[in-house]
Formats: sequence, structure tokens, C-alpha cells
Amino acid sequence: MNSPGDDGVEQSGALLPETRRALLRRLAIGQAQGRAPSMTGAVVRDGEVAWSGARQGIPGGAGGAGVQYRIGSITKTFVAVLVLRLRDEGLLSLGDPLGKHVPGSAAPDVTVAQLLAHSSGLSAESRGPWWERTPGSLRPEPGDLFDENPRRLPAGRQHHYSNPGYALLGSLIEQLRGGRPWGEVLRHEVLEPLGMSRTTLQPQAPHTEGWAVHPWADVLLPEPAQDTGLMSPAGQLWSTIEDLGRWAAFLVRGDDRVLGAATLAEMRTPAVPPEDTEWDGGYGLGLQLMRWNGRLLFGHTGSMPGFLASLWIDPAEDVAGIALANCTSGPAISAAAADLAGIVADREPRIPEPWQPLAGPLDEDLLALTGPWYWGAHPYVVRLAADRGLQISLMSGPGGRGSRFRAESDGTWTGLDGYFMGERLRVVRGEDGSVSHLDVGTFVFTRGPYEPAGPVPGGVDAEGWRGR
Repeated sequence: MNSPGDDGVEQSGALLPETRRALLRRLAIGQAQGRAPSMTGAVVRDGEVAWSGARQGIPGGAGGAGVQYRIGSITKTFVAVLVLRLRDEGLLSLGDPLGKHVPGSAAPDVTVAQLLAHSSGLSAESRGPWWERTPGSLRPEPGDLFDENPRRLPAGRQHHYSNPGYALLGSLIEQLRGGRPWGEVLRHEVLEPLGMSRTTLQPQAPHTEGWAVHPWADVLLPEPAQDTGLMSPAGQLWSTIEDLGRWAAFLVRGDDRVLGAATLAEMRTPAVPPEDTEWDGGYGLGLQLMRWNGRLLFGHTGSMPGFLASLWIDPAEDVAGIALANCTSGPAISAAAADLAGIVADREPRIPEPWQPLAGPLDEDLLALTGPWYWGAHPYVVRLAADRGLQISLMSGPGGRGSRFRAESDGTWTGLDGYFMGERLRVVRGEDGSVSHLDVGTFVFTRGPYEPAGPVPGGVDAEGWRGR
């Protein structure tokens, strides 16, 4: 075991040589300083694995693009996608109490959204011996996951990470999929459509072995790889750099066979603040959020005995970093994955897509809605977007209550982000059919600032604007 190993294996795409060397160096630093038997990393750019590399410290210990590692709590992102599929199919609502769908649950009143966001207040770990190192047969029934007091905090108020909460989500999936095991549902509905054949509940060769590294000596101890049974939705999956690259691309772009981009964007919207008073991150619906070196990232970290994993995505740069190691502790795996993405974003920033005119015939009525509008005396501008969409933004300066809007079939628009997210935009017309004003969630936008004859709530002073 004291063999120095090889100098690393590297695969590259279209990245510049200097960038590839910086990536390999960052991976090597993580493996050496973290004293990891092996460490594998990759960068996904524009939906494709642009670089991958591996470093090892023991013979046969290195991974590679197609070698499985256990990915721990990154499993939760897959579970969350399955739950959001059920929501989008109309089989549940995020506000539903769990007991509506899973009779006899230990926490029937917590909602689906609270479980996804770790705001249910349920215990962080399951009852009994360390669940990650013991077989699931010790917890054969759902009631075996919790002690007599499942809840540690009031539901919906705080972020409190709960592994058994995701076990309950696994039961929810099975209940609404006719009793089929959640892993089977995952394979059929998600993994197969995305071509992720190397993501499995149990290890499949080639795969790495998990190790513990002594904190004060350079010696190793093998870690058990247990089937965690009912707790498997919390962290059971094994995967590869190649498959996680596909997963990262999906989490950014969506795939209508699995889940649309709009729902994935909803998943990475902060749900509740985390438990710390000083923080640079949060949690959405099954996705962690982090601010790293000035960039906003989403993804997830994972750990199981013998393994560490991290996946961070920068949607603004369309780049993701992945890092996997086969040791219980040591490497700063989250920083490594974030740094891999950051190296590419800093050295080879994203080149914007070329501007192109809107497709299809021009709708003159929509074009007539564009230009300056006023909320009171605040000047805004309305722009026409693709697919008959609209965008409202402050005409100049920061702030303002702007949003993008999606066109609906009834002639209205729905806010997609910003202050007016979820609110309805209506074009209000006068008796002669001409446009009177825009009503955006009761906010009235007129063509002039406080026009005397304008439909301004509360009316306008009859004398109008005046000097001193």
C-alpha cells in the first residue's frame, strides 16, 4: 500500500492546455493534501464532459471516467427529481401532508415540500446503530427509522438536515408508483432515458473500494459498503464521472422525458435559510445552494463510509465541477469540485450565444406593448422575448420590480422570476379596444407618469405636474 502509484490519468476535451494542467494540478493537490487513496474529477461545460482526470496513491486504487464511486447524499437529488415528476403529473402537491399519500407514517403532518427542503424538523439521523455502516435489515419497517419523538424542531421554520426524511420520500415514491421499489422507478423513469447505465444501487465492476485513512498515520482501514435498505434514498447510489456529467447537464437544461427546465429551476430556488447565522449557502428542493468565490452554485455533496463526493454547477457559466474520492474523510471535496468549475469559468469564460432576431412572424399587437411604461413615476421598459414572452425591468439603475413573463393561452402572462414571480400580467383595454394600461398583480403600468386621465389607483391631482 505504500507504492507511490502513477502520475495520474487525464482525459481532455476542447479546453486550453493551460486550463487542463490547472485542473489536473487542483485534483492532485486535493488527493495529496487530503491523503485520498484515489480521487477523480471532471468538468462539464456546455452539457458535455470537457475534462476528466484521476490520481491514485495505491496500486489499483485510481478511478476513472467509467469507474464507480459511492456518491452518498447526491442520491437525494435523484429522489427529489422523482418527487417533482409526481407533482408535475398531478399525483401530489408540494403542500400535501405526507400522511395523505403514505398511511401510517411516523410524521403524517409534515409536507412534501418540507421533506424535500429539510425543513420538516425531523431528526437528522435514523434510530439505532450508525445507519451508514450497518445493514438495512436492522431497520426493516418504516417505524424503525425514528425514535418515540421523530421531530426535533417545529416544521417549516428552519433548515435541519434529515436523512430519514428522504427515506420517507422514497416510501412516497413507492406508494404513488403502485408499490414498485424506488430504485426501479429511478432506473426506468430517469436513468435509462438519460443514458446513465453506470448509476446503480449496488456497486458494479469496475468500482473502487472504500477506505478510512488514519488521522495521524499514513495507513488504511477498509470500510464496509452496506445495503442501507429503507434508508437508501438518503445515500445509497453508486455512479461514475461520466454519468454524473450527464446528470449535471440535465440539472441545467432539463429533459422533457424526465423533468422540464422550469421545474429544475424551481428546485434550486431557496426554500428556507440554513441553520447557521453566517452562511454562504442554502437549500432548495433537493438541491444545495452555495456562494463560492463570488459565484452562485447549486448541486450537492455526499459522504458514506469510505467515500466522498461533490457536484457543483454554475448555471451562469454553464459549467460544473465533479470530485469523487474513496476515503471517509480528508479531502475538502466540496471545495475541489467548486474549484474545478471555477478554474474553467475564470480561465475560459463562457462566450455568449450570438444575437439573433426572434423566430416566426411578428405580432404587431405585441410589438406595440414594448417600450416605456410607468408605475406611478417609476420608469420601466417592456421588451418582447421569444415565444411571445415579455420582460419588465426598470429603465435605468439597479433594483426595481422587474420580471420575465411567460405567455399563457388565455392572453395573459405569468411571472417567472423576480418580484412578480407567479403573478399575472393582463393587458387592459378601453371600450374602443385600445390599450389602457397593464395590470401586473394589481400594479398599474401606464404610458405616462401619473397622467391626469390615466387609470391610476387613487386618482391624480387635477392640476397635474407643477414647478415650484
